[in-house]
Amino acid sequence: MKKIILCLLLIPSLTIAQGYVDLLKIGYGKTFNNSFANSSESTEVSIFEADLTYPIVINDKNTFITGVSFSHNNLQLFPNSKFTSLYSSTIKLGLASTFSEKWSSTVILLPKIASDYENISGNDFYFGGFAVLKLKKRENLIYRFGLYATSEAFGLFSTPILGWYYLSPNSKFEMDMSLPIAADINYKLGFATVGIDYFGIGRSYKLSQNIGPKQYVDQSSLEVLGYVQFNAFKNSVLIRTKAGYATSNYEVYTEGDKIDFGLSAFSFGDNRTQLNPDISGGLFIKFEAVYRFQISEKGK
Repeated sequence: MKKIILCLLLIPSLTIAQGYVDLLKIGYGKTFNNSFANSSESTEVSIFEADLTYPIVINDKNTFITGVSFSHNNLQLFPNSKFTSLYSSTIKLGLASTFSEKWSSTVILLPKIASDYENISGNDFYFGGFAVLKLKKRENLIYRFGLYATSEAFGLFSTPILGWYYLSPNSKFEMDMSLPIAADINYKLGFATVGIDYFGIGRSYKLSQNIGPKQYVDQSSLEVLGYVQFNAFKNSVLIRTKAGYATSNYEVYTEGDKIDFGLSAFSFGDNRTQLNPDISGGLFIKFEAVYRFQISEKGK
């Protein structure tokens, strides 16, 4: 069976038309009783994420984008094994440009280090990036066309990005879509917002071992969550409580056991031998805090 591989998209919310930029985002989530295939054992999966975006305005047409993101996953990779911590640290360097009233773009480079951080070396380093072209169809409607590509321990991966942003005339209903990676649909009720979002995560991490062949973890997770968001300080501080379902598969492979190429939901030449049992998904609860800088009173 072909394994669906999705990527973590680190697209900063930066477009003058959208009216704001999320400068800081911190989240903590947990799934419970994730069962191992063909085993009575299970594990819990906890996830901590932090993302900082710092835009530097060059002129009225160009903005330099900097930032960092960090994630920490903690779980058992094998039944009855000790818990393993998996870390990923990414630097964001890029440029957001406006070409005309309708067309703009964002290009971001994403070098990162991803492993258990026990013995960091050059083998823990990966390089990726994305480019998105945006068409402002109307004041409240933007289309997105782009491409994401990255090197991972399992090989090269890329996916096209197709999406749109829509804000209703009364600024209450919002759709923010970057498919097949992320989607957010919400409705604002004054001090609170209710919504549902979808997020696809795909990462790899090198594992440190004193004996035996070197190994890596191939993470592929999907999150579908409903949420309630509380809007404070004139919508500058957002607190979200989320709940829903998340797949939590962390497959272990021998280093050098790779696919030929990954494209969106397809992996070509995937003849790898998985070393650990599949891990099932489960109930996922997550809490997020966001600091949002308002550029204008209108939405995107």
